[in-house]
Amino acid sequence: MSVSRANLAAVRSVSTGRTGGETLRAVRASEKVDSMPGAAKQTQVIAIYGKGGIGKSFTLANLSYTMAQLGKKVLLIGCDPKSDTTTLLFGGRACPTILETAAKKKAAGEEVGVGDICFKRDGVFAMELGGPDVGRGCGGRGIIHGFELLERLGFHEWDFDYVLLDFLGDVVCGGFGLPIARDMCQKVIVVGSNDLQSLYVANNVCSAVEYFHRLGGNVGVAGIVINKDDGTGEAQAFAAAAGIPVLATIPADEGIRRRSASYQIVGAPGTQWGALFEELATQVAEAPPMRPRPLGQEELLDLFKGDAEARAVPLEPATPEDMCGAPQPAKPSLEVIYDNV
Repeated sequence: MSVSRANLAAVRSVSTGRTGGETLRAVRASEKVDSMPGAAKQTQVIAIYGKGGIGKSFTLANLSYTMAQLGKKVLLIGCDPKSDTTTLLFGGRACPTILETAAKKKAAGEEVGVGDICFKRDGVFAMELGGPDVGRGCGGRGIIHGFELLERLGFHEWDFDYVLLDFLGDVVCGGFGLPIARDMCQKVIVVGSNDLQSLYVANNVCSAVEYFHRLGGNVGVAGIVINKDDGTGEAQAFAAAAGIPVLATIPADEGIRRRSASYQIVGAPGTQWGALFEELATQVAEAPPMRPRPLGQEELLDLFKGDAEARAVPLEPATPEDMCGAPQPAKPSLEVIYDNV
């Protein structure tokens, strides 16, 4: 896992628009993404993206819990400003966020320790980066500052089998693209459903992966998890068109919804849905990072079979008269015209 100071500095520049594609290529040319320094094993760092409310936190809580029950050491980091990635894992309790804790410790003249921000349950280690309230800061820059603090706490030396990062996919500023833009992870997984908005976000993430791949990046998409599947098939069609595999299909089940709403793990071994999440854990571990083929806007819309007549509505250009409500007199041109000499 590589989250170097050079990486973070480059991302600051990208997020503020000061570094272009040529600089990214030059920085990448001098870097090599290695396993976590000092670790006895290769750590898989996996970023999970999806539309807000699509079920990333539900999926990650159950996935991380299942991985831990299978004997893996897992770190789950919530990178969503809502700070709700770990809530289900801890039975409805909110973790103190890294940014909030750092601010309080700084005001008190104290240093942040690992025990202030990282908590564990049944083998899963978890933390929340946090973020600003609405209108009071940039969530993307908050992510960057959060990882800077983790770096000071020895992030490079931490020894995990898996580090799972929960990112919003429908926020497009630089900080939320951190794992893809700076090769912080080996692969990306998207969570979607059979609705246009979640698949738009999944497609947008695939576009980001492809863009940074052209700039020399190494991150690929390992696949999609289809949540709340109602059997209509749009998410499967998207996966086939984008060239990525379906890692798991979680049905739209009332029992799952109720248990999730009451902050209960549904993927524990030996339970009704345990085998599903054990299979997902295997797929997440073994699925290789792939270069996706993002869909164009019309291709994405074509996944949803609307009425042929409705889709045939022409694009009629507006006129100045339409905009102003009355015919507009011709205005004399100020162009200077010279006679031919």
